[in-house]
Amino acid sequence: MHARIDRGKGPNGAAHGITRRRLLVGGGAAAGLVVGWAVWPRHYAPNLAAAPGEHVYNAYLKIGTDGRIVVAVPQAEMGQGVYTSLPQILADELGADWRTVAVEPAPINPIYANPLALEEEAARRLPGWLDGLGQWAAREVAMRMNLTMTAGSSSIRAFEARMIEAGAAARTMLCMAAAQRWGIDWKACDTEGGFVVRGGDRIRFAELAEAAARLDPPGSLILRGPQERSLIGRPVPRLDLPSKVDGSAQLGADIRLPGMVYASIAHAPYGGGHPAKMTLGDAEATPGVSAVVTHRGWVAVVGTNWWAADRGLQALAIEWEAAGPRPGDATIRKALAAALDGGEAERSTERGDPDVALGGQGVIAATYSVPMIAQAPLETLTATARFGEGGVEIWVPTQSPPMAREAVAAALGLDASNVTIYPTLVGGGFGRKIEVDAAIEAALIARKVGKPVQLVWPRREDIQHSRFRPPAQARLKAKLGTGASIAAWSARIATPSAGPEMMDRIMGKAGGQSYGPDRGSVEGAEPPYAIEALAVEHAPAAIGVPTGAWRSVANSYTAFFTESFVDELAQAAGLDPLSFRMQALTHQPRLARCLQMAASIGGWQGGEPGTGQGLAAHSCFGSHVAMLVETRIEGERIGVSSVTAVVDIGRVIHPDIVRQQIEGGISWGLANAFGAAVSIADGTVTAQNFDGLDLPMLADSPEIRVEIIPSKEAPGGAGEIAVPPVAPAIANAVFAASGKRLRHLPLRLADA
Repeated sequence: MHARIDRGKGPNGAAHGITRRRLLVGGGAAAGLVVGWAVWPRHYAPNLAAAPGEHVYNAYLKIGTDGRIVVAVPQAEMGQGVYTSLPQILADELGADWRTVAVEPAPINPIYANPLALEEEAARRLPGWLDGLGQWAAREVAMRMNLTMTAGSSSIRAFEARMIEAGAAARTMLCMAAAQRWGIDWKACDTEGGFVVRGGDRIRFAELAEAAARLDPPGSLILRGPQERSLIGRPVPRLDLPSKVDGSAQLGADIRLPGMVYASIAHAPYGGGHPAKMTLGDAEATPGVSAVVTHRGWVAVVGTNWWAADRGLQALAIEWEAAGPRPGDATIRKALAAALDGGEAERSTERGDPDVALGGQGVIAATYSVPMIAQAPLETLTATARFGEGGVEIWVPTQSPPMAREAVAAALGLDASNVTIYPTLVGGGFGRKIEVDAAIEAALIARKVGKPVQLVWPRREDIQHSRFRPPAQARLKAKLGTGASIAAWSARIATPSAGPEMMDRIMGKAGGQSYGPDRGSVEGAEPPYAIEALAVEHAPAAIGVPTGAWRSVANSYTAFFTESFVDELAQAAGLDPLSFRMQALTHQPRLARCLQMAASIGGWQGGEPGTGQGLAAHSCFGSHVAMLVETRIEGERIGVSSVTAVVDIGRVIHPDIVRQQIEGGISWGLANAFGAAVSIADGTVTAQNFDGLDLPMLADSPEIRVEIIPSKEAPGGAGEIAVPPVAPAIANAVFAASGKRLRHLPLRLADA
């Protein structure tokens, strides 16, 4: 059975048709059978570039006369598999032969705006009867801002419906072209394996590509039913792997241009400043060095190769003159403590009367903390810039091409139309490559030296000037009710407002020394458990160090706070941690099922002392996860023997990619649990390379078991869901093994 997409009506009630030139997206095919096209503006046309023999069908698809199918993907490929999973969705609806499918990055166009974060925020703030209006407004704002960003585990969630609808439109056009040849009603046709078929008749897409592209799809589109899908849910070969294996894939530092020079860069310590002293002679005497470029807050050295440029940079021996106070570990702790104990705060969640409920006797309280952590991707920040008569071209691994373009234009005083961004594959982003600093710096250096420049940040700069996962301190309080229920709960979390701070940097705003409370800074802090009286509040802290997005963002610490504290409540209630959680998850059946299965598969032994088993569960990004971790204590060392993870991410597009993301997320979670805190002395991060981050080694990796629950629910995110529960599950397992409560990251027995 097919579902149908009909013409819809916008907020003003006017109906709109759909044409090939104006085809954008539907608005939630997964949510129902009828989807209104008119919820989107019609004034943005596709701007895909067509090579000889290629024909543009809509903003997401080209079909060539050679049968090649090219899917334009507006999300950055960072290893998470969107260059496969998104084309897989479109190709399945189209009826394509997977062997003929290729992928390319989508051009900059408001068509590709990712409105998911704005839609979710609108849903939180508006009453249910205004959901439709809120979604429409969120999409309008996202498109007007050209908010195309790869973040928040949003790729499948934001673009599944668009890919389905783009595939359905093209399939319809191909069937119409074939029907004209056969002299029949196009609705009698279907597609499979790259052919339009009707009974025994078959015509290749290649033969119809040109004629079909000239047609307009009808006002309603027919979607495939679940039983008709041949690609969704299968581990099809990844489209990005062959080029990565043979070396032809281009990451940021692989770009080579005629006459190109190379640059390395050093930035002022935190607190700002300018170079008070440099040994220019030593730098210029370094073989291969051709120029030294100074700018507010940084110095770059240019050379005929990057090694020469970096050697010259180190020979400068820059001494920085401070522009303001230099932050350090002590000042950061002081700022967090001050915010926690009495600073400005705002409640993002309130239910019942938690202040009254938490008065009197029987209150259980605990304080937790997490440090700053760097993203530290293998690929450091890099960008290549070249000026020409038409403006400037930038090759950059970025999670937000439109924002990079706007930022470069603003820095150079150009119109954005004079800046061309070529997004490359991203060698690890984790939130750091949402930001635009490398693109701006490369453009400024290239303009100064008058040659194409490839800027590569040295590893020490990439770590020392990361946009760290913010540090946080939390004070949690709770009171138990009848039957070991949770009667009341409050969480006050002191942490920088990393989201607004990051957006100000991206948008080129100067930003203040402090920011107000931000809901995103306590994302994931509302427990999934049944609680009558609840309060979650954010107390913003100004620490003098830039912070930003990090894999799973605030969930990376809010889950640690919540799931560690839940274990403490279970102990106070005299119940084992599994039973205590399960009785409180009565309104969260999907998460409860994950938890029950994790306990069963992992061999839960009831949380008895000496077992070394710990549990944690969490929901975020539209997905649910539970973990059972087994630890072993070897002197003062904590070892993790095994991790059992059960996830419910809704409909699964590519099971192998999902499994890889969960496994990778668990490894990332181990780094969150054990990795060394970023330490700052006099405005400078002490770590200069991976060895200073104390990351888990391959030899320390536990056995990992992943179970993916089959589901017909809407897809959730897979790339970040596995990170949050790892640290609390380990901390809870350590308590079961040793009786020691670890309330601070990184987990160290000496801190108990």
